[in-house]
Amino acid sequence: MESTNAPAKPQFSAAAQDEIKRIITHYPADRKKSALLPVLHIAQAEFGGWVSPEVQTLVAETLDLKPIEVYEVATFYTMFNLKPVGKHVLEICRTGPCMLRGSDELTAHLERLTGAKVGGETSPDGLFTLKEVECLAACGFAPIVQVREKYYEQLDTPENVDAMLTELRNMVHRPILPWEALAQN
Repeated sequence: MESTNAPAKPQFSAAAQDEIKRIITHYPADRKKSALLPVLHIAQAEFGGWVSPEVQTLVAETLDLKPIEVYEVATFYTMFNLKPVGKHVLEICRTGPCMLRGSDELTAHLERLTGAKVGGETSPDGLFTLKEVECLAACGFAPIVQVREKYYEQLDTPENVDAMLTELRNMVHRPILPWEALAQN
């Protein structure tokens, strides 16, 4: 006898569905694929910070695409996570100006403090995932880490890094997503 406890197919919240419909209106009707990047961002935010194969299939169905078309994009861009991540994904800039201002030391310090290794590893407490990324376009404030939409700048002292981690650890709730804020108004 087969189990009837199959995992539920992922579904977008009503607010996310409304936002996706709004985004699709910005493109010609026969070019829904043009909305793929913003819809993947919504999907990643809605489903725990990563886009599982099931979520990629949901995105494909939503935009009338083949799942492989979504997979190709999700695997190309480093901003999309293909496996579960911590509550906070710390994207550490690794390009020249940040390296000159101490991003290697910053990375080593973050690895020591969080217990995670750069390369997408998550800390044992589930709070932090560390990733190196290309230029974050804030060279004058190097070294820099991006967490969601926020930049943490001038992380060239242990005190500044500790302050960032303390702020992130003290976040009780995740930030309200833009389409959730619209739904509340």
